[in-house]
Amino acid sequence: MVSVTGTDISATTGYAWSPTREQVERSRLRSFMTKLGVEDVEELKDVARREPERFWAATIDDIGIGWQQPPTQMRDTSEGLPFTRWWTGGRLNLATNAADRWAQTQPGRDAVVWEGDDGSERAWSYLELAAETARCANGLRELGVGPGDAIGLCLPMIPETVAVFLACAKVGAIVIPLFSGYGAGAIVARLADCDAKVLVIADGFLRRGAPVTAKPVADEVASLVPSLEHVVVVRRLGTLDTRMQRGRDVWYDDLTVAQPSEAATHDSDADDPFMLIYTSGTTGRPKGTVHVQGGFPIKSTQDMAHCFDVGPTDRLLWFTDIGWMMGPWAICGALTIGATLVLFEGVPDHPGPDRLWSVVERHRVSVLGVAPTVVRALMRHGDAPVHAHDLSSLRVLGSSGEPWNDDPWQWFLDNVGGGRCPIINYSGGTEVSGGIVSGTMLSPLNPGAFAGPCPGMDADVLDENGNSVRNEVGELVVRSPWPGMTRGFWHDRERYLETYWTRWANIWVHGDWAEIGGDGLWYIRGRSDDTIKLAGKRLGPAEVESALVAHPDVAEAAAIGVPDELKGEALVCFVVLKPGAVDSTELRSALTARVAAEMGKALKPKHVLVIAELPKTRNAKVLRRVVRAVYLGTDPGDLSSLENHSAIEALQGVRARV
Repeated sequence: MVSVTGTDISATTGYAWSPTREQVERSRLRSFMTKLGVEDVEELKDVARREPERFWAATIDDIGIGWQQPPTQMRDTSEGLPFTRWWTGGRLNLATNAADRWAQTQPGRDAVVWEGDDGSERAWSYLELAAETARCANGLRELGVGPGDAIGLCLPMIPETVAVFLACAKVGAIVIPLFSGYGAGAIVARLADCDAKVLVIADGFLRRGAPVTAKPVADEVASLVPSLEHVVVVRRLGTLDTRMQRGRDVWYDDLTVAQPSEAATHDSDADDPFMLIYTSGTTGRPKGTVHVQGGFPIKSTQDMAHCFDVGPTDRLLWFTDIGWMMGPWAICGALTIGATLVLFEGVPDHPGPDRLWSVVERHRVSVLGVAPTVVRALMRHGDAPVHAHDLSSLRVLGSSGEPWNDDPWQWFLDNVGGGRCPIINYSGGTEVSGGIVSGTMLSPLNPGAFAGPCPGMDADVLDENGNSVRNEVGELVVRSPWPGMTRGFWHDRERYLETYWTRWANIWVHGDWAEIGGDGLWYIRGRSDDTIKLAGKRLGPAEVESALVAHPDVAEAAAIGVPDELKGEALVCFVVLKPGAVDSTELRSALTARVAAEMGKALKPKHVLVIAELPKTRNAKVLRRVVRAVYLGTDPGDLSSLENHSAIEALQGVRARV
């Protein structure tokens, strides 16, 4: 029996979820380990650490990556570990692996299934996806797009988004995924940084039943980015009075409809850039993380296969946007595996609180991924909307973006997964191309936990002196390079080195606090810059927030540390109440007492404040740095990823009352 530590997992007790023998036996990770001749996950980690050539060669073979020309060397560290190159001499293209080859071997299988905010549906087979990708590639070439040109992709999650994404790879261009809700300023900052040649945008999209126009934003962007030659507009709504500028603007349909359904594929080197994903920080301009043909697609596919157990017969729905890492991750991983990618437009609770569950039922989703904040929001509607739908198609639940609280995790496990589906917790980042730590189908799990490092990730937790620690919060690090590691920041080598490689020599410091618990599982305790230090103790905000949301009146919470003359730092908590709950002095006192009781009297909050909403990204991650900055009246930094600007006003109102 394959196990986490070498013991039979069928005998494990004391965990919230444990895999059945059937789940273990059918898992892709177990099959991979059998091929490698290893008995348990610890031995697998050892092989990856001691024999990386053997491990990664076996990985490439197991996930089925196809090469135009096989590599002659697995990795090249001659420029130093931060700039490791992989698959030297190898040539491959994402469009071939994610569309063209499946069009030949499984032409009729669904590649992309889409459901709009208004309930409209579309589906493309792999044959149709490959043909649309080719038509789009031919159209881009007619616009003068060639290898190395940057193409901004600012679209909702619709089928054309996938075609354009793959077409950029097919012609050798560099795709720049952009959040579909960005304003002009955020888009200009990114496209100007990489001298983008084309911007692809929709005429608009639907959100909660209302049209959101997008073309005026593109017009403003085009006037401010000198390198931008063309704006391609996808008809999503079709009813808008969209103004097109002659010579610059072109409808996507007009660009592609008359094109041949076959196109030449650029002969890409494994280290050729194919994507820049810009990330926002507390200070400074957005960072353009560089991803290559032999990096991001391989890492995303490996994680999807070995962590989430996705195979060709699965139907994956991850609630995300093309502008966040999980959008490109879902496209690259699901389609390279040959699975079906289910796309979702809109929000999970419109037109009714059961929207997400109805989509899962209707499209027979087998792997569902959401952020914990989405689960907390849907819990407000109770269990009935979930139980009204047949969710028997589900076999794996996924989560990413932020730490869990215990109650929402258990609710997700029991009500959505029926207690049988694991919640594969997944944490890493844009610069990683996927996860550093994750659950697997072989590992027992507890609320909010990770089984450990993703296969091939040489991760550890270090104290402030660089020593490995257990049962103690420390810095999450990676000791060895991996194929999905960003090749640096676009035209900013020093910033890349400063961000990840300067704390300890040849060790990637990710910026997360983590802990390896006494149960043998790993936990993310929050971002390093979110860390609160009270009474000499480093405290992850998730610990405090878990205590707060356990109260029956609290739906969501955010905890921050603020300067304090006596203690150095004090704890301030913000809570969003459930419908029907009423703010009162008694409730805030009860919440304060609850935190003190669970965390210790020395960690008693200075304030517990009730707020209407917390600032979040489109994929529902709470922006604690923004909460802290607004509360303190300081610069919140880049707000381009903020979805709900009304939360700023809510925070300012609460601050004024303190």
